[in-house]
Amino acid sequence: MTARTLMVMGTGSDVGKSLIVAGLCRAFANRGLSVAPFKPQNMSNNAAVTEGGGEIGRAQALQARAARKSPVTAMNPVLLKPERETGSQLVVRGRRVASMGAREYFARRGELMPQVLEAFGELARGNDLVIVEGAGSASEVNLRGGDLANFGFAQAASVPVVLVGDIHRGGVIASIVGTFAVIEAGDAELIAGTLINKFHGDPSLFDAGRKIIEERTGKPCLGVVPHFDGARHLPAEDVLALEHADVGEGETVIAVPRLARIANFDDLDPLRAEPGVRLVIVQPGEPLPREATLVILPGSKATRADLDFLRAQGWDVDLAAHVRAGGHVLGICGGYQMLGHTVADPGGIEGTAGETAGLGFLDVSTRLEGQKQLRLERAEDAVSALPLAGYHMHMGVTEGDDTLRPFAYVDGAPEGARSGDGRVMGTYLHGLFAADQFRRDFLKRLGIKADPLLDFDARTDATLDALAAHLQAHIDLDAVLALAREPKP
Repeated sequence: MTARTLMVMGTGSDVGKSLIVAGLCRAFANRGLSVAPFKPQNMSNNAAVTEGGGEIGRAQALQARAARKSPVTAMNPVLLKPERETGSQLVVRGRRVASMGAREYFARRGELMPQVLEAFGELARGNDLVIVEGAGSASEVNLRGGDLANFGFAQAASVPVVLVGDIHRGGVIASIVGTFAVIEAGDAELIAGTLINKFHGDPSLFDAGRKIIEERTGKPCLGVVPHFDGARHLPAEDVLALEHADVGEGETVIAVPRLARIANFDDLDPLRAEPGVRLVIVQPGEPLPREATLVILPGSKATRADLDFLRAQGWDVDLAAHVRAGGHVLGICGGYQMLGHTVADPGGIEGTAGETAGLGFLDVSTRLEGQKQLRLERAEDAVSALPLAGYHMHMGVTEGDDTLRPFAYVDGAPEGARSGDGRVMGTYLHGLFAADQFRRDFLKRLGIKADPLLDFDARTDATLDALAAHLQAHIDLDAVLALAREPKP
């Protein structure tokens, strides 16, 4: 079969494209259609591992779940993972192929279009409907040449587009009408309709605005979608979601320093959901809260660079005081590597070759080398023997005496490390807190009250169903489906 296809673009970043696509995937899957999400090019350090051992953007993994499909690398064939201000790791079909500066990537990205179209074709041949998500702003005409993410792909595959604007930001009429004004006429012809997102209040109050948009663009406005409060229960892909984050009113504080290159921060989502926890994302320049029971050092796309960043904020001093006062520390992936004596990168995998002193809270050392390890894992906690389900996404090997006290066992093999007193822990396992029994036991050991009824996975699925119902209540989904068409050969 050849799927009908529709693409969702935005007037800017964070207008809600990912959420709209997830909701549409669940809504049409609930109608019995075989649906697949697709994002030609994504830029995010929040990634997920597929069953085949590749990696894709976290948003596409959530959208696959919404569509009731297993995530596959075809859903996000090009993934850029920022390693520094002007460069990223390039992942193609789930595998790291290079690290390159922005200028080099923009000069060469057009070479990736055949692989993007091949991945898209795989999904189109195996489903009834493919819903494509654009990236950033559709009006970035300065980046139009060689574009993979927005109209470059839409033109190559002849895919109709729905343009989404965020009314909560203000100026939504100007952002939508202005997009039509600056893009090429051929690109504007592909836009089949517009959509207003994140409305607060009575949507009918924007009836005059809808009419103005339709008159100025010549395209139908498909609906005004009110703000969906349940979005806070779903994984966020954009690091902007971590700004000013102080979640929950629980009695116990868990603090997470916001590293410059923080990665896979959805590891924290199950902790956000616990009513006994107040999860504090510590912003640069702010001290770690003294009242924290647990400090989590999260994943990082560039461990040595983030060690320097951590020290520049004075967090190393705060962390030492926290440990002296009897506090607990958990390092996940890059955060685990930071807790050791040294992090060596002789081949310059994450930047300039060299070695950086770690924080010294665990008797381990790390050497970055070899192929990136990308695996879904079934494990058990070394203390409670409770089951864990997570994934590995890292490069390098960590060794030392504290690994003799592992954090977990994966297929019977020790994984991670613990200090002699058990208060400092490190693991490469991402996603571990989604295991409800383990999370409850882990928090209980730290004196933190956990919700005995919280089923994190079930809550995520219920939220996706609520999102689908929310869109159905405010958008004519039959009209949306009618806009989708088969891609050209």
